[in-house]
Amino acid sequence: MKNILVVISFILTLSSCSKSKQLDIVSPNGEVKVVINDQDSQLRYNLYKNGIGLVLNSEISILQNLNVKVLGVKMNQVQETWHPVWGQFSDIENHYAELELYLDYQGTSATLLIRTYDKGVAFRFKVTEVSNGISPSFFMEYDLADSSTLYSPAGEGKPFGPFSIQDFKSQDSIKHNLKMPLVVEGDQNQFLSLLESDLVSTPGFDVIDFKFDQQRKKLVSQNNFNSEDTNLVTPWRLILIEDRIGDLLTNTVPLNVAAANTIENPSWIKPGKTLWDWRVHGFTAEDGFTYGINNESYYRFIDFAAENDIEYFMIDDAWYTDVKPGYMEMSDKLDLDKVTAYAKEKGVSLLLYYDRRQGDYGDEALFPYYNSLGMKGIKYGFMGSDVEFTRNAIKMSAASNLLIDFHDGPVPFTGVSRTYPNAITKEFCHAQQDSRRAFTPKTFIRMALINAIQGPLDMNNGVFDISSVNAGEREKGPRKLNSLVTTVTAEAARTLIIFSGLVCIPDAPEAYSEKSDVFEFIKEMPVGKWDDTKILHAKMDRYISTARRHGDAWYIGSVHADGGTLDITLDFLKDSETYKITYYEDAEDTNSKTNPEAYQVRTATVKKGDVVSAKMVAGGGHCMWIRPNNQNQ
Repeated sequence: MKNILVVISFILTLSSCSKSKQLDIVSPNGEVKVVINDQDSQLRYNLYKNGIGLVLNSEISILQNLNVKVLGVKMNQVQETWHPVWGQFSDIENHYAELELYLDYQGTSATLLIRTYDKGVAFRFKVTEVSNGISPSFFMEYDLADSSTLYSPAGEGKPFGPFSIQDFKSQDSIKHNLKMPLVVEGDQNQFLSLLESDLVSTPGFDVIDFKFDQQRKKLVSQNNFNSEDTNLVTPWRLILIEDRIGDLLTNTVPLNVAAANTIENPSWIKPGKTLWDWRVHGFTAEDGFTYGINNESYYRFIDFAAENDIEYFMIDDAWYTDVKPGYMEMSDKLDLDKVTAYAKEKGVSLLLYYDRRQGDYGDEALFPYYNSLGMKGIKYGFMGSDVEFTRNAIKMSAASNLLIDFHDGPVPFTGVSRTYPNAITKEFCHAQQDSRRAFTPKTFIRMALINAIQGPLDMNNGVFDISSVNAGEREKGPRKLNSLVTTVTAEAARTLIIFSGLVCIPDAPEAYSEKSDVFEFIKEMPVGKWDDTKILHAKMDRYISTARRHGDAWYIGSVHADGGTLDITLDFLKDSETYKITYYEDAEDTNSKTNPEAYQVRTATVKKGDVVSAKMVAGGGHCMWIRPNNQNQ
């Protein structure tokens, strides 16, 4: 399919009379409208959908406290289709109306870009010359209805919420820091998400956060410009709009406003699955072998990966003992060169961990060194929330043809997978295999519906030997015994529900071999190579059901915190086609606390319009693999 690009524009110059001006810009389908006015020499916006106010009378500014005049405007209509290197869709339509406002802030010229999409709006400022003594700051108010409720990510903890705007107005302060992406549940089942995109392209800006301004009685966000550069371009500030909460996860506005792919030949960037050694250390297989940091352990991982078409094997910490610029002293526990050669022979690519705390060498020397070791990617631990450092790391890893996976409180660079598709995933969540202080079936659903809006997540789902983990038979925890509440089918489903360019499965090869019939769902899943994605059911704290298509095959994963049945209508299948379906299900005796490894696998045939009743126990899951009946699987 060729890209279709249609741009229609016209310029309207406004008089500089004292009367305030009001400008409207409407989305292509006519449902979303932004109204801008400069009453009292301050720029304010109002956001409507189908005539209903979602955000009203809210200030937006790049030079707060300075009077502003609108000198002129330009209107554009753009429609195009583009193709991501990898993602939830193979084709993405970019269709919007755009308003450019030419502004004067008491002698400083600025431009405000406003784009209206059918499913959201985007705002960006540009200042071509920042004068001395002026401190730009991207400031926005969000005057939401009192009945609106908010949810926020909480780092590696359970996401915060729900908070009501009315509660904020009656309190002196907010106890929690509110982070992007905020999820807002409004009246009439209208869902919003407040976040930013394309931060990777805008030096001088840090990640936004939110607070409730008691004086203004409004939610606000502010992002100061800290750079000596006189040219300023802000990230895009976004408000996503959906009728169903799950559709926020497939909203393409954050990708559409992000800068286009900067990697000239991205053919080396391959999404996929990876095995991981760290959480398997100390596990003893039935043949008496105990896993650790050694060649024999890694050969076992590599053999299993090769036999099951798993693209990667990730070696975590402790493979080195000392760090110098462009060089690391290898641990005497293993011979990395031999492991690398063995992996190459088997057709498995290696990913290698790096802990910044052990040596601040995340510079030009680090990434070429990893490339020289024959690695395909780096898992970067403890980088922290340093935006500029992270931005440079993404660029330098791309220059060395390395994938990069950020861990331990990373920067949520929304849209970065379009601009730098080597930024394959990030641990912007509470990872599955970390301590259980927050990770529960309910928390998983919260993170799937909140944290995942900002982009791909590395959550490490897919534990199959649940009993061994709960019994403490692993060196790397969790420390609290019997704290993993899940089922085998829920674990399989979670690997599909959480979108990522790199799905890291954390269990031992033997755990997957022993349950090869249900592992089939993960094995067959083509990670990151999706043609279409749909969120079929979603409710905060209760359940989520996700369907992804690759070619003519569909993969569907569902989980339910409380237990219950979700009716899944197969209306997305083709007419007059019969499909083979494999069900991976909780069994009658499955219990996420006392019998988590019970499951059943069965096959049948289905057609378009059939309804599948996906029954799950509390904390359980349900998976389906659907493909045309004439395929040989």
